[in-house]
Amino acid sequence: MALKKYKPVTAGTRWRIGNAYAEVTTDQPEKSLLEKVQSTGGRNAQGRRAMRYIGGGHKKMYRVIDFKRSKKNIPATVASIEYDPNRTAFIALLNYNDGDKRYIIAPQGLQVGATVLAGDDVAPEVGNALQMKHIPLGTNIHNIEMQPGQGGKLVRSAGASAQLTNKEEKYAVLKMPSGELRKVLINCYATVGVVSNSDHSLQSMGKAGRNRWRGIRPRNRGVAMNPVDHPMGGGEGKASGGQPRSRNGQYSRGLKTRTKGKGSDKMIIQRKSGKKISQ
Repeated sequence: MALKKYKPVTAGTRWRIGNAYAEVTTDQPEKSLLEKVQSTGGRNAQGRRAMRYIGGGHKKMYRVIDFKRSKKNIPATVASIEYDPNRTAFIALLNYNDGDKRYIIAPQGLQVGATVLAGDDVAPEVGNALQMKHIPLGTNIHNIEMQPGQGGKLVRSAGASAQLTNKEEKYAVLKMPSGELRKVLINCYATVGVVSNSDHSLQSMGKAGRNRWRGIRPRNRGVAMNPVDHPMGGGEGKASGGQPRSRNGQYSRGLKTRTKGKGSDKMIIQRKSGKKISQ
C-alpha cells in the first residue's frame, strides 16, 4: 500500500496523509452484493441517544462479505480489488467458475486475475481458505473461525495477521495480533495471508471535517465539563481531573474489564501482557 502526502495548499491539507489507493482497481462496486445500511445517529429503538459523538456522515451501502468461504473446491478468479467504506481493509471481488460472485477480505499481495480456492485439499497460498490442520506452522493467517462453519470472526482488520505457532490434538495455537497466545479448534477454517491496507494506521485526517464525513462528531473532554456532567469535571482553571475514568465512573487504566470465569478463558494460554494463564 502507498500513502499520499498532500501539499499544504490549505489548512486541511497541511497535515493530511491519505491513502493513494494504489491497490484499488475500480470504484464501481458489484450491485448484486450491495445492501442498504441505515444510519442510527447513535439512537436506539426508542429514539433516545445511546452513544455519544455519532451522527451525520456520508451515505453508504453495505458490501456483503463471504466470511464463511462456503464454496468449496470451486476455483474463483479475482475480478477487482475495491475500497469498502464499512471496514479498514480492502475487499476483493471473486468470480467463481459456476457464475457466482462474492466479496472476500483482500489479503496483501492478491492481484487481479489470480485464482483462489477454498477447501480441505487446497495449497496454503495467499487468498486460499482451508482448515488449520492443513496449514504449515509459522504461516500468517486471517479471517479465522472460532467454531467450524461459523464464518471468520478473528483477525479481519487492515494489516492484521495471526501466526500459527503450534498444533495439538484438537487445537491450533495462534499468536494473535495483540500478542496473546490462544487455542482455536484445529478444524476451523482460516485464510492464508496478511490483511491488505497495512498502512491504514499511518493515515492522518488533516482536518475535523473529514471525520464529520465519516459520521464522527466532536468528542469533548471530561475535564472540560462541569462536575454534574462528568466525574473528572469541575475545578478552577485546569486543576481538575484525577484518575482517568468514564462518564459513569469506571476507571480507564488498570481496571480489568474482562468477565471473570468466562468460558473461553481456558482457550487463552498467554495474555497479551505476557502473563501466562494457569490451566
